[in-house]
Amino acid sequence: MKLLRIGQPGQEKPALLGPNGEYYDVSAYIDDVAGDALSDEKLNELSQLDYVDLPQLDANERIGACVGNVGKFICIGLNYADHAAESGMEVPSEPVMFFKATSAICGPNDEVEIPRKSEKSDWEVELGVVIGKRAKYVEQADAMDYVAGYCVVNDLSEREFQIERQGQWVKGKSADTFGPIGPYLVTHDEVVDPQNLDMYLDVNGERRQTGNTKTMVYGVAELVSYVSQFMSLQPGDIISTGTPPGVGLGMTPPTYLNVGDTMELGIEGMGVQRQTCVVAKD
Repeated sequence: MKLLRIGQPGQEKPALLGPNGEYYDVSAYIDDVAGDALSDEKLNELSQLDYVDLPQLDANERIGACVGNVGKFICIGLNYADHAAESGMEVPSEPVMFFKATSAICGPNDEVEIPRKSEKSDWEVELGVVIGKRAKYVEQADAMDYVAGYCVVNDLSEREFQIERQGQWVKGKSADTFGPIGPYLVTHDEVVDPQNLDMYLDVNGERRQTGNTKTMVYGVAELVSYVSQFMSLQPGDIISTGTPPGVGLGMTPPTYLNVGDTMELGIEGMGVQRQTCVVAKD
């Protein structure tokens, strides 16, 4: 099952993706793709709905972020050995964890704003893991029971703000529009093996990133368990699991995003995002 949020910012309706790409309104059954709606019980209820009984939404409407009211947007750094190498950093002995501001979240096809004074805005295709129920001190063997589903994330990063300025990485990760998620949340039952998913990202039609989640240093189950040792995870929290090689920072010479550039990125079975870079808005 694939869940979306359709409509203008702040007015999104929860929807199911139909077999031919239609959007079906499920707002009579859940208020949003968020919180308790991500429980196994509610997801099972939604999966039993008959499309013919549901109102259809305009297929030309904006697609919003696939999860609403995200409480925590947790990112894992340097989780692909070849990406760590291109960044000039060692593979970490345990997961590198940092936060991305939830105000960075936007729809998968929304414009991406290049921050003021930015000269090193970069792209990162990542697998997002959406938590379905409260998780605290979870064992790795049980971790997948806490996953509602998965989505595509573009973990956009301003490398000067992230690496060259004082403080934590969050400064380079959290500009408005630096967290497109979606187009849809794919429920866990549709993902046979999250550790074998092809992924890619193009800039202006040229392939920049090609990878597969099988080359993660720390897999999904290990990450969910690991994060839960330090904080409780709540329904709707997102863990973005790291990026394969091919980011602008690792190119020779380093190459970054400019106003007018376009990005297309996707993960096997999880849809495609498309964004155009624009000047930062007030």
